[in-house]
Amino acid sequence: MGRIIANALHGDLDVVLVRKIGAPDNPEYAIGAVDEDGRIWTDPIVSRLGIDGQYIRDEAARQLKVIKARRVQYTPIHPAIDPQGRIVIVVDDGVATGATLGAALRLLRQQRPARLIAAFAVAPPDTIARLRPLADDLVYLSAPEPFRAVGEFFTDFREVKDDEVLQILRETPPPV
Repeated sequence: MGRIIANALHGDLDVVLVRKIGAPDNPEYAIGAVDEDGRIWTDPIVSRLGIDGQYIRDEAARQLKVIKARRVQYTPIHPAIDPQGRIVIVVDDGVATGATLGAALRLLRQQRPARLIAAFAVAPPDTIARLRPLADDLVYLSAPEPFRAVGEFFTDFREVKDDEVLQILRETPPPV
């Protein structure tokens, strides 16, 4: 999606690396996220569920290793673009809890883009409300209720594999 949008807008493509921190009993349910700088962001549900802080730190450390490994893979092919002063559109296929998109927006906001926009296909209304203060604008197709999972709104919701990302980055022209 990012490549398609960047092409349509004649913009540059880059990746922002964040990883979900999944719930102890349901790793697909995001209770937080860790960004590339190692900052941990948790959802308020963590305290309501009584999730141990050590679990969060351990899972964040595990996910940060994945982030660092990906950065090592991606950077020789496509060095990171400094977002300062640029219009930045963060693209996500869909958002459930908003943990990873929120972490990406917070990370990028600290790098002072001229404008920060979040673009995604689908999210529940309460998540949209939590994301709204993190971006200058939100662009999305649908905010259905009830909302159970992002995948229910797609006929093909396969995970994008590292080799696909690497191929897209190889084919991406250098930034302007």
